[in-house]
Amino acid sequence: MNDSPEDIRRAIAAIGRIDAVPTLLAVLCEVTGMRFAVVARVTDTNWTACAVQDDIHLGVKPGGELAVHTTLCIESRATRSPIVIEHASADPNYRTHHVPKLYKIESYVSVPIILADGCYFGNLCALDPSPAKIPPRIVAMFTRFATLIAAQLDSQLVQEREHAALLDERAAGELREQFIAILGHDLRNPLQAIYAGGELLERKLKDPALLTIAGHIRANARRMSSLIDDVLDFARGRLGGGIGVALTEVGNVNLGLTTVIQEFLDAQPGCKIISNINVNRSVRCDLGRLQQVASNLLGNALTHGLACSPVKITATVEDNDLVLEVWNAGEPIPPESIDKIFEPFWRHSISASRDGLGLGLHICSQIVRAHEGRISVTSTKEHGTQFTARLPLLGAPQMPQPSLAVRALNRELHPHQSALNAAISVSS
Repeated sequence: MNDSPEDIRRAIAAIGRIDAVPTLLAVLCEVTGMRFAVVARVTDTNWTACAVQDDIHLGVKPGGELAVHTTLCIESRATRSPIVIEHASADPNYRTHHVPKLYKIESYVSVPIILADGCYFGNLCALDPSPAKIPPRIVAMFTRFATLIAAQLDSQLVQEREHAALLDERAAGELREQFIAILGHDLRNPLQAIYAGGELLERKLKDPALLTIAGHIRANARRMSSLIDDVLDFARGRLGGGIGVALTEVGNVNLGLTTVIQEFLDAQPGCKIISNINVNRSVRCDLGRLQQVASNLLGNALTHGLACSPVKITATVEDNDLVLEVWNAGEPIPPESIDKIFEPFWRHSISASRDGLGLGLHICSQIVRAHEGRISVTSTKEHGTQFTARLPLLGAPQMPQPSLAVRALNRELHPHQSALNAAISVSS
């Protein structure tokens, strides 16, 4: 094991982050009478001081290095066991050893620091030019301190790995959402051309069969535009922590909601929608987003509800809430799926229709949340399926500012989105 200079710097920094190390070294010096203690990183070739208590002014500081063969730690590293010397010049094993003579030391203790995965970090050492009594309890203290240091290093390593994994996950998530957003943006130009072409064909053609095909082209372009809107809203919400709303005082919410209903009746002449839109006061909201909630809920009810059965939509004021409800008959949502209904990309597994991306209800929940409201669903065979959105009428939610990525995305997409929406609106 040979550490690079960067590895050595990280080892010194890791020991420096353990607040208890200076105290541990001071305690060892005090209880042993030795005047020098050190935590050292030990590799095949180098001995590097990471933390030092030096009361005899040897001049060793954190970052100081020695060739490992000039230290006794190399022997402790080889055997993974402590080395204890009370009186080197009188010790039969060390009186002729080159290391005590080189540094003129008489007493010495070195205990290995072993990490949880079995890797050898280095040694906890103490030494002095004078002899010292080192009973087994002192050696045990060194061992416990070395174990404590190893545990702290292991904890740091786990935190660093978790932090790195979190950063990788965040980076991957943001890249994924940016890819989705950019993809949606790039689809705008060809979609606009398709829609314009379908509109032109409808104006020029006289053959009823060809007119039907042109109408299908325009209808599918509209449908694709709706899907792209959902994708972009999803990307904006994920990048910025939620879908933003622009709150204004809307005096006639009824008109905005009835416009949504009429759009469905025009686009799907065979559908049946029973409405009761009766909001008798102004509402502070983002009307466009509120219309989006109503449109998504109505579209969901018409798609998944019982064929030929009417869909009901109501909007009223209850206490201090604007309450928007959409009901349909049909097979209920399975109880095990109720909690997942507002998750992104979730779709009714019981429905014959698999249109859409499964983002509509998720976006509804995000818009309602942005208004500091709440949305819920009940679904039974007897009473049908009902979505209820409640938006508070009092107070204005403080929306967080969008991130730089979202602001840049909005600036880039706005001209394209506005152009297509305008084209669709005019032709409608």
